[in-house]
Amino acid sequence: MNFRYALAAATILALPLAANAQPITGMYIGGNIGANIMEDQPTTVTSGKRSASGNATTSAGPAVDLSLGYGLGNGVRAEIEGNYMTNSFNGGNGGGFGATGREQKYGVFANVLYDFVGLSPYVRPYIGAGVGYEAVTDSELAVNGPGFRSLSPAATQGSFAYQGIAGVAFPIAAAPGLALTADYRFMGLTGSRSYNASVNGAPGANKFNQDYNHIVTVGFIYSLGGIPSMAPMAPMAAAVPPSPVSRSYLVFFDWDKANLTDRARQIVSEAASNSTKVQYTRLEVNGYTDSSGTPQYNQGLSVRRAQAVAAELVKDGVPKSAISIQGFGETHPLVPTGQGVREPQNRRVEIVIK
Repeated sequence: MNFRYALAAATILALPLAANAQPITGMYIGGNIGANIMEDQPTTVTSGKRSASGNATTSAGPAVDLSLGYGLGNGVRAEIEGNYMTNSFNGGNGGGFGATGREQKYGVFANVLYDFVGLSPYVRPYIGAGVGYEAVTDSELAVNGPGFRSLSPAATQGSFAYQGIAGVAFPIAAAPGLALTADYRFMGLTGSRSYNASVNGAPGANKFNQDYNHIVTVGFIYSLGGIPSMAPMAPMAAAVPPSPVSRSYLVFFDWDKANLTDRARQIVSEAASNSTKVQYTRLEVNGYTDSSGTPQYNQGLSVRRAQAVAAELVKDGVPKSAISIQGFGETHPLVPTGQGVREPQNRRVEIVIK
């Protein structure tokens, strides 16, 4: 299947640029472009008491959509989507029955989606569903069959619609808040649509009894809450000296990072040096995060931060056997916040000399 190969290629190309996947918090915008593949449409032509039925076939056509949404920070998000797609009728299912012309759809959907953040650090799969309304315009429509030709003028009929969504997002490290996407949507229209027609010169109608669409697109999601300038600037590192010989030190980290800055290494070095000036039994190295990720992801990140500080202490001469490491995730914040908030003072490791 071409979509599967395209998705695999997109994954390989995106990995070198990928950032750690995080749930979307706050407002976001999105857009997609791709192709719509319509299933054959059961069609009935009527004129007086006479009728003929068959399947009208179509060729694939372009599809686009734009969305504005809001993420709750726990994987759930809701959005309003506007879409447009067009397809051409290119024949029928045999027996001399077929159609020519063009069909355009444009509508609005309300969607609810869920991002699976914990499955992979670099890929964010998602699923969703939506309901909406589609306006369907058929133009230059001609339906042909044995002994008849039915022509309809351009006209628009509306229909309620529904869709299911499945896709993957690839967050981009170089552009915080931006993710590339690839997704598939199945969209169906309810009921049937009937267009007035001239059937061999007599009044009649062309009626379509279903409209099912398979939409494959690539696009983007941009989280407005992911712009760095919207969050307070984090301090590079700081120490909290309660006395001339500090017993407790705080090392701060950038968002979603576990690597030490130069300033952070100075603080760790100071802690290692001062540990030789007091009698101690152990050094506790405790890691913490803010609440912008999932609890499971934050727990692992807090441990990685604590391990990075502990390794630097050993490098500065502290015996490894004297160090205990713990990760507390997003619990015990210095600054209490709600879920999904990027708080710089909560992204820290505390060194306690006991």
